[in-house]
Amino acid sequence: MELGRRLLIASPHDRPQIKSPADAANLVMFDMGLLDHEELRVILLDTKNHVLGIETVYKGNVNTSVIRTAELFREAVRRNCAAIIVVHNHPSGDPTPSPEDVRVTEQIDQAGKVLDIEVLDHLIVGQQRYVSLKERGLGFK
Repeated sequence: MELGRRLLIASPHDRPQIKSPADAANLVMFDMGLLDHEELRVILLDTKNHVLGIETVYKGNVNTSVIRTAELFREAVRRNCAAIIVVHNHPSGDPTPSPEDVRVTEQIDQAGKVLDIEVLDHLIVGQQRYVSLKERGLGFK
């Protein structure tokens, strides 16, 4: 929450810029890697991939989180974002993507194309580790 507040008051030149999956993971891995439940967050980006905010979209239980794709894009549409990065955690600490993670990524990518909001990546974070589905070629066309 504090990071989100600081991003809102920071000038565009002071906001972090995402240049790689590691940049995005480093923004959220510290707190998300320690959660005892699943959370899904969306990193909102401008046209130059500066972070406009980080929204928590869902909080699940120990091993599941129900995702409604339309709600994932709500704040991105409201704030006229050019792109997003989807991030969720695995409380087990193992960031290995499940078949469901890949299926959901496909849906998110398709919805982004319809809305003209680029989905740059879907990251899964664990304890001090992350997986980029985009780098692994999973869920993106």
